[in-house]
Amino acid sequence: MVKVAKAWHKKFPLHKPLLMTFHTILSPSFSTSSAKRVGTHSGTFHCDEALACFILRLSKLFSGADIVRTRDPKLLESLDAVVDVGGAYDPLRHRYDHHQKDFHQVFGQGFATKLSSAGLVYKHFGLEIIANVLRLDEDHPHVHQLYPAIYRNFIESVDAVDNGVNQYDLDESPKYVINTGLGSRIKRLNLDWTDSDQSSDAENEAFHRAMALAGGEFLENVNYYAKSWLPARSIVMECLAARETIDSSGEIIKLNRSCPVS
Repeated sequence: MVKVAKAWHKKFPLHKPLLMTFHTILSPSFSTSSAKRVGTHSGTFHCDEALACFILRLSKLFSGADIVRTRDPKLLESLDAVVDVGGAYDPLRHRYDHHQKDFHQVFGQGFATKLSSAGLVYKHFGLEIIANVLRLDEDHPHVHQLYPAIYRNFIESVDAVDNGVNQYDLDESPKYVINTGLGSRIKRLNLDWTDSDQSSDAENEAFHRAMALAGGEFLENVNYYAKSWLPARSIVMECLAARETIDSSGEIIKLNRSCPVS
């Protein structure tokens, strides 16, 4: 079944570009002869493929691409990109599945979490996407500093949850359950067994709502780390460089203003 569906203090022009991008990504995907087609699996969806599809449609190559939801191998083979299904990881052909027994890809840069389809797409398109959203050149240092920061603070958790990686190495059961994370909220957007309409169209509409939720949080993270985290990091680094003027030991840092330091 197929479902188509200092320089640190620069003020980034984020709000209008984010709004325009969001409407473009969420616009209805009608099949055209010239449109790229991005495939993912039909049936129950998860956070990683919803986010992967959203990120791909932020790229220049797959901007405005149709989303095709199917498990038909022949149809998947004909598509321009495939995420989270198909049993292959081949970036040259834009195949981004992570379910193979021999798949052990990680983001790099010291990260050890196995990638999901979201992490795979971000690994290959993240620099371009961040540059596009911030309207900077892809080789700009801000883009390269945000690239691992957004992975660490947003994408990695999506990878970990989808691959069943526990956040802590504990043998004990948790004292409480958290069901308000992004993955849980995406899961609840799937059709409920009590819904009268179980059609492909209804499932496809639910998946597009999942893309909107995952994509909205992705763009909010890019917005926050560009507008808040980067300038704060600059302040901390400047104070770190000047620490010996505060105390000759170099062990004391004095922040000249309040800012986040994580």
